[in-house]
Formats: sequence, C-alpha cells, structure tokens
Amino acid sequence: MNILVTGANGQLGNEIRELAPHFKNLNFTFTDIEELDISNYAALNKFFVKNKFDCFINCAAYTAVDKAEKEKDSATLLNVTAVKYLSQFSASQNALLIHVSTDYVFDGRNCKPYLESDLTNPKSIYGKTKLDGEVEVIFNSQKAIIFRTSWLYSSYGGNFVKTILKIAKEKESLNVVCDQVGSPTYARDLAKTILEIVPDYKEKNKFEIFNFSNEGVTSWYDFAKEILEISGIKTPVNPIETKDYPTDAARPFYSVLNKSKIKKQFNISIPYWKDSLNDCIQKIKNQKK
Repeated sequence: MNILVTGANGQLGNEIRELAPHFKNLNFTFTDIEELDISNYAALNKFFVKNKFDCFINCAAYTAVDKAEKEKDSATLLNVTAVKYLSQFSASQNALLIHVSTDYVFDGRNCKPYLESDLTNPKSIYGKTKLDGEVEVIFNSQKAIIFRTSWLYSSYGGNFVKTILKIAKEKESLNVVCDQVGSPTYARDLAKTILEIVPDYKEKNKFEIFNFSNEGVTSWYDFAKEILEISGIKTPVNPIETKDYPTDAARPFYSVLNKSKIKKQFNISIPYWKDSLNDCIQKIKNQKK
C-alpha cells in the first residue's frame, strides 16, 4: 500500500515518520513544502502525473490560531484551498484521504463531550478555515476519513508542552487559564491509530468523521501542572480566567470529544492523557541527552 504523507515535518508527520518502519506492509513517501507545495495546483498536478498512491495522509495545516485572525488568506490557502486540491487528486487516484481537523470547529458551549454529529459553530478564523477544509474533503474526495483532534502535542515541533517546559525555566511563576477544558492528545497516539486503521479501511465512495483525543479531561492549568510535576520542575503555576488572558482568537471553553464511535468501529483502546504525557516528556528528556 503506497501512502503519501504531506506536512511530514510537523508534529503528526514526524510521529508517522518515526512509526513507519513498524508497518512493513505500508510504503511511505514523506513530503513537506520543500518537496511539494500542496497549495500549488500546477505543482500537485505535475507530482501526481508521476506518482500513484493508495492513501493520502494530510498532516499539513495552518495552526497559528491567533495569527490567523490577521492572516486569513494564509490560513485559508493551507486549510481550505490546499485541502480542496488534495481531495480532488485523491479522488482522481481513487485513493483514501486521511485529513486531520480540530475541536475548534465547535463553539465550546456544550456541557457534554462532542459527538461527530453535533452542530459545528467555529468562533475563530482558524476554526472556520478548518471547518471549510472539512467541507472540501466531503465535497471533492471519493473516500475519506476526517479525524477531529484536540490539544495536540509531541516531542517534535512547537506545542503547549514544550512551551511550558521552556518558560518554566525562565520565569519565577506561570499564569495559565483554568476555565478552558478539553483533552490533550499525544500526536504519537493519533499517528499510531491512523496507521493501524488505514490498511483495514475498506469503505468505497464514503467519508467518515472520527473524534480522537487521549482519554480523560483536564484544564490548561491542570495540564501545565502535570507537565511540570512529571518533569520535576518546581516553578509555581497560578490559575487565571480567560478574561485575564486576552487573545486575538476566541478559544472553546469546553471541547471534550466523545470517542465512542472510533473505539467501537475499530475496537481500539486509547491511552489516558497523563500516561501519554509521561511518555512524551521522557522522550523529550532522552532527546536532550
């Protein structure tokens, strides 16, 4: 099975690259913007004339949530236009498209975990472009899986975990919002799930949306506390409210995702967020040795 991974130098792409040798029946081609600009139709057309794939895994995205409020065109180019192109080319090759979306497609006003079928209502440019990208997948692809995930982190790239570890060593104390609740997701767990599902996904001419995050629920404040606790860093963390930490983009106050659909359909178990966080932090420590 030939698989194209776009956005391969990001958090999820790097985790897939690292796991790839364990999936002997899958043949991978990894690209990022240097090898393939997925927002350039002519470049894509030239590439797909020469290359045939059974599956596209799109890990590329514009994820600078606050910058997107002022850089709507850039966010739209990568989160919508590029996704449209990949969807069209996946259909022309009769390939399965795996696309990664976000909890930001919801407004965060729920009081129970979001189902895939719940009404979307993004409150930020980032969330709106990611939802528009989902629409392009549904409209243009022949068969596709959209994974909605939340609070993604990894030992690769920039993310909340690595930011907390960095600034905890630079400041006497940290202020972190305590009134936004969700579920962290270790990119390695998502990558592993994607690679396990792909060979067995037999659906033709169909698209599916699955929620995926690690098990459990926490706030950004408690997430930060746990990061420092596991790392043995004593820097105090102070809980603050969202109103005391204004940002350009609105964040969902509640973005817990219901994962019963993916667990039932593929008979998978999902690690608890603290266990996965511990694994990631140990990996970060080992990378520094």
